[in-house]
Amino acid sequence: MTGFININKAAGVSSAREVAVVKRLTGSPCGHMGTLDPMAVGVLPVGIGNACRLFDYFLTKRKTYHATFRFGKDYDTLDTTGTIVAEGGAVPSMDDIRAVLPSLVGDVMQVPPRYSARSVGGRRGYAMARAGEDFTLPPKKVSIYSIEAVSRRSETEYDFIIECGGGTYIRSICRDMAKMLSTHAAMSALVRTASGPFGIEDAVTSQSLDADNINSHIIPVQSVLPFGEAHIDGAEQKKLLNGLSAATQLADGTYKIFLGDGSFYGLGLAQDGRFKVKTKLC
Repeated sequence: MTGFININKAAGVSSAREVAVVKRLTGSPCGHMGTLDPMAVGVLPVGIGNACRLFDYFLTKRKTYHATFRFGKDYDTLDTTGTIVAEGGAVPSMDDIRAVLPSLVGDVMQVPPRYSARSVGGRRGYAMARAGEDFTLPPKKVSIYSIEAVSRRSETEYDFIIECGGGTYIRSICRDMAKMLSTHAAMSALVRTASGPFGIEDAVTSQSLDADNINSHIIPVQSVLPFGEAHIDGAEQKKLLNGLSAATQLADGTYKIFLGDGSFYGLGLAQDGRFKVKTKLC
């Protein structure tokens, strides 16, 4: 079994728990394409079987979030599930916030939250933070494409629409924004509305899945891969399926491979007039 389930992750559960539901129902190895914190909800693409081989491809894709930031207090986790470590900060105006947004956009070196899965010396940040250890997580280059302040939710909270690349921590954006505004803030809500080709409008909750309906929710791998098609048969097909390369007139690049019987096989790479299998998916 190969494909994707576009899960609408529930609040208060781990991404691993949602993956476990799909794994139990399909009986196949599964993995998520970009974790969400327990407090967050929204799009969590889960790869089934050989689709997990596309992890690196989907992890780097553009993601869209609807985030809520609460100003006036700092929390050790950078979200409101943690412990308050500072308070009394001013709540900025919408104009103040919009004035600093351009400085947060672009390719930036972002320091991950201490309470995160980022590792130092082979140990997870959250494990060291919970143990009260003193450590520093190195910054990582991330791409933040846009941040829009869309509304004031309450006296202390503002809503934002954020588009960014994989590996970006929304909690860190909140921390950095507060620092620019000389105040305190923490993320109080987060919804991922899109992850690559997967949107929240098509997502399903894991609670709605069962053994009778799960097959109807599996998205074929070939339908979400934005590559051209390479149709092969005969001697060329035999060469490729035996691990050899074949002559091609295709332009250099990655292609979806379809065999002579019309079935989807995987991804192939065309380079310098030769074509070979890159990733077997079905």
